[in-house]
Amino acid sequence: MNLKKSVLFVSSFLICFSIHAQDLTFEEYNPTSTLVVPGKIIKKAKFPFIDVHGHQYRMPNQDLAPVIAAMDTLNEAIMVNLSGRTGEDLIKSVKNIADNYPNRFVVFANISFEGAGAEGWTEKMVAQLEQDVKNGARGLKVYKSLGLRNKDADGKRLAIDDSRLDPIWDKCGELGIPVLIHAADPKPFWDEFNGDNERWLELKTHPRRKRDANNPASWEQIMNEQYNLFRKHPNTTFISAHMSWLANDLGQLGDLLDEMPNMNVGIGAIIAELGRQPRFAKAFFEKYQDRILFGKDSWKPEEFPTYFRVLESDDEYFTYHKKYHAFWPMYGLDLSDEVLKKVYYKNALRIVPGLDKSLFPE
Repeated sequence: MNLKKSVLFVSSFLICFSIHAQDLTFEEYNPTSTLVVPGKIIKKAKFPFIDVHGHQYRMPNQDLAPVIAAMDTLNEAIMVNLSGRTGEDLIKSVKNIADNYPNRFVVFANISFEGAGAEGWTEKMVAQLEQDVKNGARGLKVYKSLGLRNKDADGKRLAIDDSRLDPIWDKCGELGIPVLIHAADPKPFWDEFNGDNERWLELKTHPRRKRDANNPASWEQIMNEQYNLFRKHPNTTFISAHMSWLANDLGQLGDLLDEMPNMNVGIGAIIAELGRQPRFAKAFFEKYQDRILFGKDSWKPEEFPTYFRVLESDDEYFTYHKKYHAFWPMYGLDLSDEVLKKVYYKNALRIVPGLDKSLFPE
């Protein structure tokens, strides 16, 4: 290739590269920040913590040693496995824990709400729950299928606050176990899919998460059913997962906590919301320090440092671990040791029965 051809080739390449660079999609655009500020990744929590929103789906027959090894690197003292299921599966999980790491895991039971209202259904579920607790369950986990997918015996959508479920929640209060409930999903999943939707990138990359405005009911209706449930059962302790999807509206969440003393919240999968409002979120944590519990949701040890850094540091402008969840930077809340201890373990020790308190400082 002579010089003239070489120059033409390079010029053509640069032009094509330039055109491509100008035509980048939002999904591709992910620039490296040039901002240089103090701060560092926090790989290990300052205090031992309890993850109240863990999932180990294979626990009945799982080798727990690798999980424990990862937990130890994070300073995770206890994992609450919400996927405890029921019956023999739950018994096997409890035995696996007892035989290997008796003070490092606990399980919550699960109920299938499908077919509620059939003859004898409620009595059967209450008896099942009571037996699961006798077999070692420390709480009840309610999946988002209640309110979204579950149908009653007549094929109709089963509302979260359906009166036919009341004996189940009353039984939880009687047994002294908490109910951790995931209701609905983020509100933007129900909103118009356009440039005004803050979850546009997530919905573009995960289109199955998008819902029509009333599919199967409005977001407001489903969430209000959850709050009606809390109001109807003041003697039962509830943990609303994902901060009730109101980490982006802490004022409204605070009003709900003020109204319902039996309502608590977990921070699983919403740390990005807290990390973009450090001053307001810190004030919220200080005011409601007895009502907030640490939880991660998915078991990905490499993602925990984002949680530690948001909660513990005063760092500025650091990235979240999933761009499609948060394309904005994070800032640290710099919580006090007193508040951190409550969020990391003290609140869970008070709410979840039978946890080993010797694993934690005073």
